[in-house]
Amino acid sequence: VQLQASGGGLVQAGGSLRLSCAASGSTFSINVMGWYRQAPGKQRELVATITNGGSSNYEDSVKGRFTISGDSAKNTVYLQMNSLKPEDTAVYYCNAERDLDKRTFWGQGTQVTVSS
Repeated sequence: VQLQASGGGLVQAGGSLRLSCAASGSTFSINVMGWYRQAPGKQRELVATITNGGSSNYEDSVKGRFTISGDSAKNTVYLQMNSLKPEDTAVYYCNAERDLDKRTFWGQGTQVTVSS
């Protein structure tokens, strides 16, 4: 499975960005996709996940501001980020979990920078 993330950039506080992650390869058994982020000097943390049944989960600090969604026909997951804060600044990584063999896959990361 290959994951191609895009959509990061520089935005002012209060602004919005939309991240996309397209999966290719052996995607037929992927059951969960999501986004993680890693800020400088910090550990990678979960941002949001979505199952192939449409159930979503969010880290507390992004609830009400971020929305994860998926397009199964395109094997793509999106993260709509609104009301961005400087503390959202991080490299955002796309993630996929494959039920077939319990393997986890990572995209290359996309930088999100929120200026105050």
